[in-house]
Amino acid sequence: MRRIKTIILLLAAILTLMSCSKKLIPGLKAGKEYDQAAFDYLFVEAVRHKLMGNGGDALKFFEQSLVLNPESDAAYYHMAQIVLSRGDFNSGKKYALRACELQPGNLWYNMMMAGIYHQQNNIDSAILCYERAVKGSPEKIDLQVTLAKLYSQNNNFEKARKLLNNIDERFGVNESTTLSLIDNLVAEGNYTEAHVKIGQLLETDPENIVFNGYRAGIYRQEGLPEKAREVYNRLIERNPGNPAIQLSLCEFMLEQKNFDELFDLVGIVLLNGQINKEEKVSLIDELIGNKEILKDHIKKMEISVMILESSYPDDDLVILLRPELLQKAGNNEGAASRLEEIIKANPDNYYAWEKLLLVYYDLKNYRMLQTKGEECATRFNRSVIAKMLFATGALENEDFDVALEELRKADILAGDNRELKLQILTMRADVHYRSRNYDEAFKTYEEAMKMDDSDLTLMNNYAYYLAEQNMNLKEAEEMAKTVIIKETDNNTFLDTYAWVLYKRGKSREAARIMERIINSGEAQDAEYYEHYGYILKSMKKCRDAVVYFEKAVNIDNTKSNLKEEIENCKR
Repeated sequence: MRRIKTIILLLAAILTLMSCSKKLIPGLKAGKEYDQAAFDYLFVEAVRHKLMGNGGDALKFFEQSLVLNPESDAAYYHMAQIVLSRGDFNSGKKYALRACELQPGNLWYNMMMAGIYHQQNNIDSAILCYERAVKGSPEKIDLQVTLAKLYSQNNNFEKARKLLNNIDERFGVNESTTLSLIDNLVAEGNYTEAHVKIGQLLETDPENIVFNGYRAGIYRQEGLPEKAREVYNRLIERNPGNPAIQLSLCEFMLEQKNFDELFDLVGIVLLNGQINKEEKVSLIDELIGNKEILKDHIKKMEISVMILESSYPDDDLVILLRPELLQKAGNNEGAASRLEEIIKANPDNYYAWEKLLLVYYDLKNYRMLQTKGEECATRFNRSVIAKMLFATGALENEDFDVALEELRKADILAGDNRELKLQILTMRADVHYRSRNYDEAFKTYEEAMKMDDSDLTLMNNYAYYLAEQNMNLKEAEEMAKTVIIKETDNNTFLDTYAWVLYKRGKSREAARIMERIINSGEAQDAEYYEHYGYILKSMKKCRDAVVYFEKAVNIDNTKSNLKEEIENCKR
């Protein structure tokens, strides 16, 4: 009864809002006539479903309401929110743009569009949205500060400085806007003015840790590490246990590559009870991503991770940092061993299971991937990813029926997640192809292409398999060429394009691409050498072809077919 009562109260609240004034009816335009009562009902039903988490039903009601009133900006706004929450940025952008067209000055619509543009790294358009928002709400200082930051991000330092200076002149030197101004001045390289501004802030509070930290940061950017160190030393002397100073000093030592002192301080930071878990994890994560540390200080790094583990022994995510470190350091076997230990101690740690499967995939240990994948997919039977990884292991072990069955289950669990369903469909096509069911494979690829004809991996695989079967080679070349135009440095995609060209009889062009791949310095791949060998052989360069065939066999001794090619070339 309680749930029904809540829904009734919610519905009553919406109806009250809708009936208070005609001006509140979303999108009501003077001179536009439509069935207002029907629109109200549909709109209320849509909002109710949205608030209850039924996005699909909400969208249906919003679409029906727009049939009655196509100029309801609020309907478009709500629809944009729903599809954006699902990760559908294209539809979200379309709906949000329509809402902005209907109500150009609406603050929330502009903020939504700015967020979409920022997500797409379209800073110029995000700036335009914020400029409209600032014009419509000049009293909102936070909008102006954000706009200034966007100007600075877009290297328009003069506009950012002018905007922030105006705020400082109106409200005086203050922490929020003056620090943003300092950030802009440092990005601009105007260190003299940055020192003046931080000096003004320090006059108001000389012992302020944030302000002193900024001064040290300016020195660091200015290329004066000794002056920055003086500031940090004074801060540490006055505030020996302060978490912000310790973290900032860690950043400084990392920047200066002073690794010995860094790891001494990291141990102190990890044991500092005033520093929260998230900040500690963030620091460790940054250190794990440092190539020099991984190369020359792996033991110290591992000890630091173990210190963090001892502080949070029951945290399912902290415990995964050591496998992450081992994997980044190139020790996949060690990472797998540690993950097996974690799972043995806590079989319900899903994150450890998923990471273990990915490590086995990287190791190309498909036997363990299938074995552990089956166990994981059974234990976590609602996990789409677990079933897909299990299917991958089964596919590589040529257990095609198992792979197809797991993909069937994964497809059901994927629901209306379009991206996952596309990936599952592509994998299903792969299974059919590998099991030599070519008609079903290409039929499935066509189905996937109808779902999304812009997915690069999908187009690449489809083009490659067509070339392998010498089918529709012109279409395969067009697809492969489209892929490499959009992603020019992906060797897998380039290899497909070269292979399609070879099948089309364009061996010289194919050879140039393969030379580029071979000389790229990436990890050796037997497939590349095999393909290059066949291309060279077609150009009657048998001696060179043998060299690459032998390299392919040395990397992958299962390629027994190449031994015959080598013998034929030597005759």
